[in-house]
Amino acid sequence: MKATEVLADAYGRIREVVHDVVEGLSAEELNARVDPKANSITWLVWHLTRVQDDHVADASGLEQVWTAQDWFTRFALPVPAEATGFGQTAAQVGKIVVESGELLLGYYDAVHEQSTAFLRGLAAADLERVIDERWDPPVTLGVRLVSVIADDLQHAGQAAYVRGALQRR
Repeated sequence: MKATEVLADAYGRIREVVHDVVEGLSAEELNARVDPKANSITWLVWHLTRVQDDHVADASGLEQVWTAQDWFTRFALPVPAEATGFGQTAAQVGKIVVESGELLLGYYDAVHEQSTAFLRGLAAADLERVIDERWDPPVTLGVRLVSVIADDLQHAGQAAYVRGALQRR
């Protein structure tokens, strides 16, 4: 496999987990927290999607799906358009709620499509391009794309755990 095909496969696995976690749950279940300071499935999926959207859009030079396709307005969350969930307090996390899983999955799928379209257009040599010089060593496109995979899979796994905990209640 080519390196870009491996990345596309990994992004596809994130999508599978996100759909497995969200599908079939009510808004109450999606927004539930196992304790007052825990993250809900809604927050976890929204956050992992915002991270992928933010990071891949930045790396590709594209506008984020969040604003380009007006998901910011559709969600109507009490956060600024640039919010991704980083550094949010437990109280702020609790304000990230949805009325249905379809909204979460619609946004996720739109981001996934933009991400995979970008990946399909890459050559292996593109992964070596430095995209962020604020770090030592500077961050290449390949490292950034793998970083998104790692973050997204962690949060998707956390959401799956929360789903299981809620269903065992």
